Amino acid sequence: MGRGGYLGPLKHARLLILAALVLIVGIPVVAGRVRRSGEAAHPAGHADRTLVVVTPHIEQIRLEFGLAFSRWHKRVHGEEVLIDWRTPGGTTEIRKLLESQAEAAVAAGACTVIAPRALKDRGSEKEGLPEAVIDRERADLPDVFFGGGSFEHTAAKTGIVTTATVEGAPTRVRVRISAPPGPAPFTGAYLESVYGPENRVGVERLYDDDQFWFGTALSGFGIVYNRDLLRELDLNEPTSFAELGDPRLFRRVALADPRLSGSVATLYDAILNKEGWDRGWRTLREMSANARYFSSSSTQPPLDVSQGECAAGVAIDFYGRGQSQSLIKPGADPSSSRVGYVDPPGATYVDADPASIINGARHPELARRFVEFCLTDEAQALWQFAPLDRRPGVAADALGPRHERLRRMPVKPSMYEKHLDRFTDKTNAFEIASQTPLRGWRDAIGPLMGAFAIDNLHELHEAWAALIRARADKSFPPARLALMEEAFYAMPTQRITGPGGASSDLPLSEANYKVVSAFTGRWRDAEKGSQAKVAYTRFFREQYVKVTRLATQTTVGSTAPQLHRE
Repeated sequence: MGRGGYLGPLKHARLLILAALVLIVGIPVVAGRVRRSGEAAHPAGHADRTLVVVTPHIEQIRLEFGLAFSRWHKRVHGEEVLIDWRTPGGTTEIRKLLESQAEAAVAAGACTVIAPRALKDRGSEKEGLPEAVIDRERADLPDVFFGGGSFEHTAAKTGIVTTATVEGAPTRVRVRISAPPGPAPFTGAYLESVYGPENRVGVERLYDDDQFWFGTALSGFGIVYNRDLLRELDLNEPTSFAELGDPRLFRRVALADPRLSGSVATLYDAILNKEGWDRGWRTLREMSANARYFSSSSTQPPLDVSQGECAAGVAIDFYGRGQSQSLIKPGADPSSSRVGYVDPPGATYVDADPASIINGARHPELARRFVEFCLTDEAQALWQFAPLDRRPGVAADALGPRHERLRRMPVKPSMYEKHLDRFTDKTNAFEIASQTPLRGWRDAIGPLMGAFAIDNLHELHEAWAALIRARADKSFPPARLALMEEAFYAMPTQRITGPGGASSDLPLSEANYKVVSAFTGRWRDAEKGSQAKVAYTRFFREQYVKVTRLATQTTVGSTAPQLHRE
């Protein structure tokens, strides 16, 4: 097998675009958004003992894990080590940046092409392709991808397809973004000692069976809400996602873009899994119709709910609980905070928050040690224990963070068995995790929510406002209202072209999902996927315009509720 290198003219053009992307996104990563954590100054002559970690994690997590890993590594391995934190954006943005860097490395010939690996976890359309192992001496990639949901880390394992030269010929190869921990993988006995006998929390895995990623914490997903604003709107504290579609919340709900936040995509996927295709998309449509915005980050909704910009929003559990806690005095009853958080019963999907070693990591052994550290009780205690600097008289080697209360759920079942009484949030993630099977519709969330909500938000607001007024007007013609509702909740069709060139239009439904998903390459195909997204966006815009036109064909009475406008 040879090394990568040949590229045609079109490929060169594409690489120029990729290079520009890497420069635009990478310069802030390298120059402006780096944070190094450690208790000692960087040791002279030991620059190679710096671990480069790319992460979506907030500053408090980076601080505590940087300090704790430095202490642990010095004690266990006798060496000073620091972490070079790089934070270019959310989990999805990080994965896409790593994909661009990996593709550029292969294009530059900084790789070795090997035969396809036989793995336990199969099923990707990329199976059977030769694989490119990035040369760590000739590439410049981070060492560890730390944080985000299991979906994005699984996508990093699946990787991308690009072109390399194999024995003098241009060949399609798979480039995995992550890699297992070297020639000596973790033993089954070790993994069982960490994760227990079952690799499961609810219906989700705790680690990848092929060891491409390892869960380091657990994330739940729920609703953050402002008690003061809900009282003003005469609304009860929510207990279900469907309540975010209440008309009284028009333009008062804070949502995040699932195309940019993998964690929020998991939350929306949980709604579909629990409620099914028709009811699930209806709930997401109504939530979206009440949205004030779709932020690029999952951290924004809890902040805006706290500040009174929105009455409720979606949240990862630790962001919601953390925001609630920040507004009360130490030791006070959490219900006294003006901000509350709830895990909707039966819809709380718990997902692993992994760490992955990167394909081409410059310091693979140090990266492996970081994963090992994250799975120790010492690291797991960082997630839920009270800060040591607020506990007088504790020993220097006591478990817990030094300064910040992180409020994440540990991934080790034994932590709940041994230390639940010391947790800030006395909730057992393994007991609350939903057992509803995954339906496999997640790939449609970004394309559909992008089309029916995010890229048509103005038209969606206009149609929703018209529908609310029509529903509230007892004199509104029932037949016309039915037409408005049919148009508002309508789903598009997908044109499918067969091998012989014959075309047919399939309604995008539960029954047709697999066919449409396969035809569009899970909506990622450069041609078919892009065309589908454009067509969906046009379809929903036309439907919303139809709703507003139907509403103006008659006079809506004055009994309609007043809608919040800005």
